[in-house]
Amino acid sequence: MFDLPPITVRVSEHQLIARRCRCGQVCRGVAPGGVNAPVQYGSRITAIIVYLYMGQFLSKKRTAQALSELFGTPVSEGTVARATGRASCDLKGFLELVRGRITEAPVVNVDETGKYSLITVHRRRGTKGMDHAGVLSGFTGVAVHDAWAPYDTYSRVTHALCNSHVLRELQAVTDLAPADGAWCWATQVTDALLALKKLVAAAIEADLTQIDAVLAAKQTNLLRSAVLIGVGQNQARTTKIMATHHALARRILDRHDDYLRFSTDFRVPFDNNAAEREIRMVKLRQKVSGW
Repeated sequence: MFDLPPITVRVSEHQLIARRCRCGQVCRGVAPGGVNAPVQYGSRITAIIVYLYMGQFLSKKRTAQALSELFGTPVSEGTVARATGRASCDLKGFLELVRGRITEAPVVNVDETGKYSLITVHRRRGTKGMDHAGVLSGFTGVAVHDAWAPYDTYSRVTHALCNSHVLRELQAVTDLAPADGAWCWATQVTDALLALKKLVAAAIEADLTQIDAVLAAKQTNLLRSAVLIGVGQNQARTTKIMATHHALARRILDRHDDYLRFSTDFRVPFDNNAAEREIRMVKLRQKVSGW
């Protein structure tokens, strides 16, 4: 039988004795490292608070309740907030390291990146928030993102657009196509993108640095011709759906190179899923317990 021993909170009192010398100088004992208040919680309790709140997605209220019930010591929601705040301050050096590594990287996924992940919080979601994060403002490599307009304000960045996002948009077009099996421009674009993805995967597997030029040209031409048809079919934009489909086709046409950058530069991933995965747990925590 595996079990835990009874756990109780141990309270340590540190008495700092002061004595006055004959010369009038007062000497006083020094508190141990980390002891800086008349009454405080120790490092182990603080670590558990941060773990439950940030690692297990509990709310401040439930974290405080868990500490009180498990260890018999009262903890307030304010204590949970202060503990996590102090923990974040301890990460400043690490955050600067991560920020620098991402800025210097040749390719990043923008929401976050795969190897090093920097997740920041700001009141504004757009360019102001990105500037505050301190990465894209100094980045000169390839940024993989979802075509959200604020990313394009960074002119020194080489852009690569997420194909998972555009495949979902293309599927929405296909879903609205006639059910009689008639040809749909969005289906041809999807097939061409996925064919290029397979060519890249095969080339990487064979330790090549580029895909076959003839096969690449064939799929690229299929994609471009289908997009041109999509633009033409929805040129009138007389309905909201037609306007949406026209905007999609126009974007793929105008940013053709950005969507296909994965096929010419093997460092660039097909999609931005690495970034999406990194922020998924943060969003899950928000869903479960709020901030």
